[in-house]
Amino acid sequence: MKPKGTSVVDLRDLVLEAHGVARWKRFRKIEADMSIVGALWARKGWPDALKNVRVTAEITEQQLNYEPFTAEGLRSFYCPDLVAIETLDGKRLKQRTNPRSAFASHKPATPWDDLHLAYFSGYAMWNYLNTPFIFARPGFAAEEIGPWVEGHQTWRRLKVSFPESVATHSPEQVFYIDDRGLIARLDYSADISGGVPSAHYPSDYRDFEGIMIPTRRRAYLRNIDGTPIQDGAVVAIDISNMRFS
Repeated sequence: MKPKGTSVVDLRDLVLEAHGVARWKRFRKIEADMSIVGALWARKGWPDALKNVRVTAEITEQQLNYEPFTAEGLRSFYCPDLVAIETLDGKRLKQRTNPRSAFASHKPATPWDDLHLAYFSGYAMWNYLNTPFIFARPGFAAEEIGPWVEGHQTWRRLKVSFPESVATHSPEQVFYIDDRGLIARLDYSADISGGVPSAHYPSDYRDFEGIMIPTRRRAYLRNIDGTPIQDGAVVAIDISNMRFS
């Protein structure tokens, strides 16, 4: 069932407008203070590595860093073709080119080194911070599929296909849209961490510079019927502050 008054509106455009796409186009960089924990990081050997970090992400290109990263005085550098660990004054200590290939044959329990962590947490957060605005970029395709009932809510759903040029969890992802036009859930299978189906819930939206940002995210494993397994968050993200420039 489509929310009253939105049946003639393209769902992708509705989502872009609801999140503040007109304001988004004015900015080039995001800075955010956040805490990232959960079972995934513990399983991979980094339970508290991202517990209190500052994230700086570019908007027009796929680039992001975490500070501190694994130790005080260090930061990560991420772009799709290269990840690195640097000192705060820019001295590069180690790096890995073609970083996605380093996950070949990884299973859900395969441990990560610090460069694995830099790549996964880099592309994942870049996607989260830039969604849904990346849907309007060349190479993306979106189509509305059947609605979903969860609890007392009925959500419209948008299936999005990502181009190969964008590092992301999986080439196809499904976004669940509430009656405000905001993303209430997204489904994916993170290919490089074993392809485990996940249901990811953004919530606690706040208005930053006219842009609606979820300040709380919880990701859970997903049953074959699409229902979440809510016996512990695989990923828990909390944002305390955000700045655009």
